[in-house]
Amino acid sequence: MKILAIADEESKYLWDYYEKSKLEGIDLIISCGDLDPHYLSFLVTLSSVPVLYVHGNHDGKYENTPPEGCICIDDQIYVHNGIRIMGLGGSMRYRPGPHQYTEREMKKRAKRMWPKILLRHGFDILVSHAPAFQINDGRDLPHQGFQVFRALMEKYKPRFFLHGHIHQSYGKEYKRYDKYQDTHIINAYERCVFDFEDENLKEHLR
Repeated sequence: MKILAIADEESKYLWDYYEKSKLEGIDLIISCGDLDPHYLSFLVTLSSVPVLYVHGNHDGKYENTPPEGCICIDDQIYVHNGIRIMGLGGSMRYRPGPHQYTEREMKKRAKRMWPKILLRHGFDILVSHAPAFQINDGRDLPHQGFQVFRALMEKYKPRFFLHGHIHQSYGKEYKRYDKYQDTHIINAYERCVFDFEDENLKEHLR
């Protein structure tokens, strides 16, 4: 299954210079947050595949203008073609505002997911906005990752962890791809296409 992961910055390649052929072969689109809701609505309309999303720390506007036709997976496990996708959006709390959490608050959210995880016998993809603590995150509070994401990867061993929030324009030290134990980690900044079944993922990311 081929997945388009997006986050943080609308892709001119897809939006301004859209051609139907650019989304050929894509089976699912996953937004990791901080994107214009009209951009997500545009993609779901023209791609004819599901668009899933979690909230980023700048997505308070979704309350009044939600992405039409898209599916919010925050605090949910969504199953697509047998693949279990769990969403925990938001960033570390650094100022007043929606979709920001302390480490303790994010741990509570993860704990409340336990019945759904049990029902689904785990999950295959963890989708967040923020990264995991000390894995491609920043040391400043706004861009610091959550320790609970590491714990979730250690315990449930999902095949993928997708996040945004860390713009690759911040510097070369911020990577598109990483791996933690058994989990492939992808920074979805702007856009990234990958194949869920790819055994040589790092070589084929684009």
